[in-house]
Amino acid sequence: MEWIDHAIWWQVYPLGFCGAPFREEDPAPAPRMRKLLAWLDYAIELGASGLLLGPVFASQTHGYDTTDQFRIDPRLGGEETFEALVSACKKRGLRILLDGVFSHVGAQHPGVVRALQEGKEDPAAELFDIDWTSGRPVPRVFEGHSSLVRLNHAGEQAANYTVAVMKHWLERGIDGWRLDAAYSISPDFWARVLPVVRADYPDAWFLGEVIHGDYSKFVAESSVDSVTQYELWKAIWSSIRDRNLFELDWALKRHNEFLANFTPHTFVGNHDVTRIASVIGADGAVSAVAILLTLGGVPSIYYGDEQGFIGIKEECLGGDDAIRPGMPDDPSLLAPWGENIYRAHQELIGLRRRHPWLVTAASEMSELDNTRCVYRAISKDRVHQLTVEISLVNKPAVVILDAAGQVLWQQY
Repeated sequence: MEWIDHAIWWQVYPLGFCGAPFREEDPAPAPRMRKLLAWLDYAIELGASGLLLGPVFASQTHGYDTTDQFRIDPRLGGEETFEALVSACKKRGLRILLDGVFSHVGAQHPGVVRALQEGKEDPAAELFDIDWTSGRPVPRVFEGHSSLVRLNHAGEQAANYTVAVMKHWLERGIDGWRLDAAYSISPDFWARVLPVVRADYPDAWFLGEVIHGDYSKFVAESSVDSVTQYELWKAIWSSIRDRNLFELDWALKRHNEFLANFTPHTFVGNHDVTRIASVIGADGAVSAVAILLTLGGVPSIYYGDEQGFIGIKEECLGGDDAIRPGMPDDPSLLAPWGENIYRAHQELIGLRRRHPWLVTAASEMSELDNTRCVYRAISKDRVHQLTVEISLVNKPAVVILDAAGQVLWQQY
């Protein structure tokens, strides 16, 4: 699957991006996903090679409480709307990764409702993790959320269901799957499912959402291709915010260990975390993406981060709204104040594309104190290298040099 070595994702949360209503009783169906069509050339101009899409399937509210993963959410459109997006992406050479929620479903999923009404003899009941031993059936839920009912991953129905959903959309032209909350499912479930899908779609890429734990072990036992590198995400922004580059050094040593076993998915922002510019400001955000794009991994840019968007995640109803905003109808309507940050992203992505070996590059720290460090990004065959100098003495700043010491890019 050579294409993934050149992938740079532009991550989009479609329900938010397209302005779909989240909490209305009966939201009006509309082909809102067509808004994305006006942004595809923008993604290419940014330097992205694919869209990493958040949930697009029928759901109760935010997309992760699915009610039918074989159907496009009516708030976004129908299958024709999705086909138009796939077609437009293919014409431009853009890959598509879909977000698959195979840990749980929404409590209003028709199968859950029917199983609870008809009992464990219902043919679909085995798909869900329901406690039948008490006086009444009690669904087991995902991380305490009563609206999210777990699938029964020990049974065959959950495996068959996951395979069927994956193949359904791969047949319709997507290139792989982000596996939501993959960490919450035993790796042997994925090890049963993914080889069956790969038998028909050998070029598909599978990214598991894993937050803590032994990433390499999870990859080896589950057979996913990659996992979300949250350790590096945290170290990049935290080391800049706290003026403590020793934290970055520790994370880079860990990152090298992961790169020896698989190619992690790297990022400084996504749909679940406070915007990077809200944490460390615009200068810090540019420094963060400069670090991101000079390290090994398959990187993604979260929509709006390339414009310096701000937004704070809160633990309350609607607490994700600020980090999942609607976008204008087309890029020409963006405010001009994000232009410099956008340009920096373009330049850094361009630099990475001119040095494709960076996808598997290891890093070696040569100078280090709290507010200044220098590391080298070195190709797997040790033929190529870049030097990255980070200074936090005044405002955050990064300089990138080639092997001869010539400046390739610097932060102003």
